[in-house]
Amino acid sequence: MIKNKGKLKHSIFILAAAGAITLAAASGVFRNADLALQDRLYQRPRPVDDTITIIGIDTKALEDIGPYQDWGRDIIAQTVDILNESEEVRPAVIGIDVLYIGSSSNPDADEYLAEAAGRYGNVVTACAAEFGSGIAENEDGSFSMDEFVIQGFEEPYPELLSVTENAHINAMLDSDGILRHALWEIKPEDGRSIPSFASAIANKYREYTGEQPVGRPYTDRRGFWYVPFSGRPGDYSIPLSVADILSGEVTAEALQGKIVLIGPYAAGLQDSYPTAIDHAEQMYGVEYQANAVRALLDEDHKREAGAAYQLSFLFVFSLILTELMTGRRVRTSLLICASSVVLYCAAALYLYSCGLVVWALYAPAAAVLIFVSGIASNYVRSVLEKLHITDTFKRYVAPEIVNEVLKDEEAVREPGGKMVDIAVLFVDIRGFTTMSESLSPEEVVSILNRYLTLVSDCILEYGGTLDKFIGDAAMAFWNAPLPQEDYVMSALRAAEAMRQGSKELSQELLEKYGRTVSFGIGVHAGKAVVGNIGSPKRMDYTAIGDTVNTSSRLESNAPAGTIYISREVADRVEGRIRCTSLGSSIKLKGKSEGFEILTLDEIL
Repeated sequence: MIKNKGKLKHSIFILAAAGAITLAAASGVFRNADLALQDRLYQRPRPVDDTITIIGIDTKALEDIGPYQDWGRDIIAQTVDILNESEEVRPAVIGIDVLYIGSSSNPDADEYLAEAAGRYGNVVTACAAEFGSGIAENEDGSFSMDEFVIQGFEEPYPELLSVTENAHINAMLDSDGILRHALWEIKPEDGRSIPSFASAIANKYREYTGEQPVGRPYTDRRGFWYVPFSGRPGDYSIPLSVADILSGEVTAEALQGKIVLIGPYAAGLQDSYPTAIDHAEQMYGVEYQANAVRALLDEDHKREAGAAYQLSFLFVFSLILTELMTGRRVRTSLLICASSVVLYCAAALYLYSCGLVVWALYAPAAAVLIFVSGIASNYVRSVLEKLHITDTFKRYVAPEIVNEVLKDEEAVREPGGKMVDIAVLFVDIRGFTTMSESLSPEEVVSILNRYLTLVSDCILEYGGTLDKFIGDAAMAFWNAPLPQEDYVMSALRAAEAMRQGSKELSQELLEKYGRTVSFGIGVHAGKAVVGNIGSPKRMDYTAIGDTVNTSSRLESNAPAGTIYISREVADRVEGRIRCTSLGSSIKLKGKSEGFEILTLDEIL
């Protein structure tokens, strides 16, 4: 039954741990941290070819031509005109990542831009939508609040719109302020479907090369798809400048058959974002479009695994790890933790290469958390067990011994001892065996416990080390394991306290059972070996030697209510006690003739 309860508690603990980790992941509280780790794990730059070229409205162009706000539309018109030299010498696609909304103050420049852009049908122009909260109609005809409703839409002026393909350039940051997704299409209120700038350019290029249109990547319910960035900021070659085209430094032949993207490439134009591939350095919008185009041309489609599947996996993963690491040694748990983290990351990278994006943080974090929790749990359990053992141990052994053992645990793992001068006391209950024959077992134990409690209290009160109980007898010593002052006198005071305390207890027994018992006590002092005596598997902290044996024999010869001491003891406390010499009338086993025994009559 106890074993089953233990298994049940263990199972409940494992389920609770796995459940807590899964709930933490489900709450999304660490979502941003997971996204950041995904970026570090998955987004890796790779070699890019020169298919895509960026022509920047950059610092050089601003210095040569003037502030951007003063530019007329004829500047970009000239750029496009130069690039579209002829049907044979022209880029495959020209993407203008600039909004040209409404007519300008220069109609001729508007007409020039429309004419240049419409000449060969290879120009894609930009539009943009503004999103916000509003009422949206559901598929079943009902209405509900939606935070992703188009509230405004801007597109090129009619002359330019009619001769170019129009595509949106909306760059939507994730909840953590990082750009890692692209919106596949937008649908204004007029019902049109406006493709993304990247998809329109990629399909224009496929049309130029005679290939099939690019496939639609996996999108979420709002139409966002995961962009696997191929380059960091600045990786798409060294961008050319609009000034390079206008000055003739770069000719149309150099860009023949390429994808040319024209857009802001200067910090002051405020078209840059932190991206998944580099959180620190911002990427210009035109570079982001280049990355998106590259991903679509490479058909590098990534699908983000559903939360329900990942939470289910995380629960099972945490369940298994908790089971594997609970109760293990630190090294074993560390090996399991490290292996699981490495294997998970390797599996996550493999899945990413296969097109599946999974969470990067939660499973490794769960492994580390379970490992750390296991260490903390083991530490707390060890402390509690140590406190429990210490408390229990002190019921059997003097607190001084326990404290000394706990100070140097290594020292007590092997047998060993040292020679110490100590005072040894033996005490035995006289008449207890005879009295116990007429009492019930419960009464015998109750009486014995009262006597032994009195003995232990007296020993500990006077700083003695209670070595052991031997049936209805006890042994104690002083001056070990810690040195003590006046330890011989302390032993005698403890003996006298036992004798006086037994009188009151004896009176109670006489009234209750008609019989009484008392102590016989022996005290001797001298050299003895004190330490861990026994084998590595079973040791006792005790004292051995002739001093111990002599004390034991003094006690065995002492009548009830009498304290026998040796001449050695009497000499050490001379003038502080009153005693009576028995001479050598009592023969102690193992002692030569002339060993003097005295009775302790009174402590002065």
